[in-house]
Amino acid sequence: MQPSSTTSSDSNPEFEALLNFLNRNRGFDFTGYKRSSLTRRIQKRMQMIHVESFGDYIDYLEVHPEEFIRLFDTILINVTNFFRDSSAWDHIAQEVIPAILATKRHPSDPIRVWSAGCSTGEEAYTIAILLAEALGADQYRERVKIYASDVDEEALNQARQATYSYRESSSVPPDLLEKYFERTDHHVTFRKDLRRSVIFGRHDLVQDAPISRIDLLICRNVLMYFNAETQSRILTRFHFALHDTGFLFLGKAEMLFTNSNLFVPVDLKRRVFSRVPRITLRDRLMLMNHSNSMDGNSDRLTKHVRFREAAFDASPLAQVVVDANGFVVLSSERARNLLGLSSKDINRPLSDLEIAYKIPDLRSGIEQVNAERRPLTLREIAWITSSGDVRTLEVLVSPVMDTINGGVLLGSSITFTDISRYKQLQDELEHSNQELETAYEELQSTNEELETINEELQSTNEELQTINDELRRRTEELNQVNGFLESILASMRGGVVVVDNDLRVQVWNRRAEDLWGLRSNEVQDKNFLNLDIGLPVAQLRSVIRTSANGESELESITLDAVNRRGKNIKCKVTCSPLYGANNDIRGVILLMEEI
Repeated sequence: MQPSSTTSSDSNPEFEALLNFLNRNRGFDFTGYKRSSLTRRIQKRMQMIHVESFGDYIDYLEVHPEEFIRLFDTILINVTNFFRDSSAWDHIAQEVIPAILATKRHPSDPIRVWSAGCSTGEEAYTIAILLAEALGADQYRERVKIYASDVDEEALNQARQATYSYRESSSVPPDLLEKYFERTDHHVTFRKDLRRSVIFGRHDLVQDAPISRIDLLICRNVLMYFNAETQSRILTRFHFALHDTGFLFLGKAEMLFTNSNLFVPVDLKRRVFSRVPRITLRDRLMLMNHSNSMDGNSDRLTKHVRFREAAFDASPLAQVVVDANGFVVLSSERARNLLGLSSKDINRPLSDLEIAYKIPDLRSGIEQVNAERRPLTLREIAWITSSGDVRTLEVLVSPVMDTINGGVLLGSSITFTDISRYKQLQDELEHSNQELETAYEELQSTNEELETINEELQSTNEELQTINDELRRRTEELNQVNGFLESILASMRGGVVVVDNDLRVQVWNRRAEDLWGLRSNEVQDKNFLNLDIGLPVAQLRSVIRTSANGESELESITLDAVNRRGKNIKCKVTCSPLYGANNDIRGVILLMEEI
């Protein structure tokens, strides 16, 4: 699992010191990881070794360098499977791979795949199988290169071996398992001739340069371990890595709310995205030209001045006309109401009016329009009306030309459009979009956090399964040993009793049952010296203590006794110490024989 990077100001200084320590000593930069998941996993490891604080854990790592391996195994959860989320892989096989092949001009053009965060290699070999199915083995060997990367060297070493247990390969369809794997007694191994096209190497998604010219980039359930800023930086590198026609394949818990301008969804449900090609300089200039081109309409001068002025006043636009010398010629009624103009302002220089001072760029804009003979728009001009209301205006300055007399410049028309309501709606929409995006990001973060917990649970389940398998194996071995021991005890002619250091009965074989008439379950864990049998056990106290103290390897005594049938017998009792694995005395073995 491959999961650098800012730290929050309210973070634990000891925790940040631990992250810096890991970076300095082992080259793992975890500062871009989500703090909640990272803290939870490190604390899980600390609990296992009974370390309470992050500062103490740094000291522990310095004294026990082997702990680094166990810590990284806990942080870098290697949860993966062949054909994980099978419907998504079906889409890759049926739609994405044919689309990639369709972009290749020649049948010999290479196909490059990058499996980022490949873990133990299952997904890298999954895409290898699908490409071999689509191309055939010969074309696959000639054309395909699959680059599989991770930060976990131990996982990479497992991936290079390409050997998996039958349980690990159980999700491979039986026909593909037979076709692409070689079987042994306990494992399956991916075909060696196809394995050569899969190249494994260590790569840090945050720090290392991306692999380039990629047709398909697989990075499933990796981004969710990083914070939003680091995710954005990684996605920018992925965009660089892919061909213009390349595809990005993410995990089911991952979305692209950030950097959505770099990728567009191909199949959102299955988390398949395509790369948005870069916008060229030519494209940008065309867009700018299109956005700046506006048609200015100038009113024709009519022979009937009154009719012209009345029509101008009736216009729903707030419009002012200025002649070539800068004098106000006309102003519509709406302009007078909006801008505070009056009929006295007609034939006055525009530069003398209040409007020229409230809109500083207006005069320079008119000069530019007169010089260039093309319209100019002044956007989002703040205007305070006489009633104190704040309005947002868009000002269009257009040249007024005499088209009859060779296009002589007569002046300029200034149109004022009140866009306050539009601006308000735009601000509200932008605010709503920001809130919606924040909600999406919070939802996505929650989904990713749940998925990381699921993967941690899956990893724990796999560990428990391994422990259970080991316990089952050891139980079987113990049962075999116990059976063997019981057969030995049963075959012995004398009664065998084993007591611990507190003289509690641990073993009571069948011959002991025959001698004294008590079954094993009747005497188990009872004090041997308190048993009511035909043997005078009180007389054995000293010889048992001698053996228990290690004073003698073998102590014997012959006693008069009565067996379970009521027959008087002579019983020889031999005592010897019971040694443990560390050569310490765990109890006493008593051998009782009728003589």
